[in-house]
Amino acid sequence: MQSALVARTVAVPAEVAADLIALLPADAPVSWVRRGEGLVGWGVSATLRTTGPTRFTDAAKWWAELVARSTVTDEVGEPGTGLVAFGSFAFADDASVDSVLTVPAVVVGRRGAVAWVTTIGDVLPREWLPERALPAVAPQGVTYADGALDSEQWMSAVAEAVARIEAGALEKVVLARDLVATAESPIDVRWPLAQLASAYPMCWTFHVDGLFGATPELLVRRERGLVTSRVLAGTIRRTGDETRDDELAGALSRSSKDLEEHEYAVRSVADALEPHCSSMNVPEAPFVLHLPNVMHLATDVTGVVHDGITSLELAAALHPSAAVGGTPRDRAVALIDELEQMSRDRYAAPVGWMDAAGDGEWGIALRSALLSGDTVRLFAGCGVVGSSDPAAELAESQAKLVPVRDALGG
Repeated sequence: MQSALVARTVAVPAEVAADLIALLPADAPVSWVRRGEGLVGWGVSATLRTTGPTRFTDAAKWWAELVARSTVTDEVGEPGTGLVAFGSFAFADDASVDSVLTVPAVVVGRRGAVAWVTTIGDVLPREWLPERALPAVAPQGVTYADGALDSEQWMSAVAEAVARIEAGALEKVVLARDLVATAESPIDVRWPLAQLASAYPMCWTFHVDGLFGATPELLVRRERGLVTSRVLAGTIRRTGDETRDDELAGALSRSSKDLEEHEYAVRSVADALEPHCSSMNVPEAPFVLHLPNVMHLATDVTGVVHDGITSLELAAALHPSAAVGGTPRDRAVALIDELEQMSRDRYAAPVGWMDAAGDGEWGIALRSALLSGDTVRLFAGCGVVGSSDPAAELAESQAKLVPVRDALGG
């Protein structure tokens, strides 16, 4: 049994947390940052690793018991203050892939003009600043190789998925591919994190236990009884020409293929949240979310959550949504396992944080990669429906690999 923790949260000047990513030392860094706000942490006070179909319930139980035993002094009282855990979960019920929930020794947060630091155990609140570590350096000599499938093989998998959909086996499936990058020496994750946070400020830049990225998709936020889920499905690559991109955004908003894909994703989120909410708002039409490299159809689903339902429980109920799995869910997940010929590991699964009150933010681990030493495994996926074209889906997947490739310098 994990021993009880003693956590203390105090306010600090906002300028101290002006650049959260820059604060990170090399000691087990974690991050969840958007537009300069959010949470970062380092060191390890407690960790749970779990596998298989009970990974979410195992984590929720462990966290509830740890919170009940621990002592928290919180002088700030914002979501994300007090005792906080960062988590990253396996996509599938695969017993060989770890899901992790970790409690850092130090957490620094900022929301608007309010900033704070939480320390656990022997680290005192006034002594939280890390020793100045050597700055992260850019990876050198990065080379790329195909992952489980090369481009032609992956397009064949997409074509097979289209055939299954046209035969009536299912309505939509999301197929992913991987790419393997290798550097000349071990990569310091703080380098790509800083690049991603700078280049994609509207995304959530995250890192937990080797999984890092900048996701545009908020699976669920729970904050003082209110729940929000941002659904993205339907994508088009930007050209860099403002006039042309406006034309493409208009085309995206009228595309029957993309609107069909988006409708499946929104419906799956609304259906999963409804049992846990007393009221909900589901917009009738999506908006176009503009990111530096792509544009997405997006819908924000909101609701009032029942008392006692935590953000992690909501994330578990939502996973996998049609945006990363397909419709119907079970058939789509089975087809993913058949056609992708790889393990997604923790790609396209919940990643984020939760506090002792159950508030938290969980994104879908997209635009992401797994780092191990000098090797990075990049992932990208595309929603496939009956009207999908394999070559177009390949181009979309290549666009989705751009953020991490650029962050690695290649």
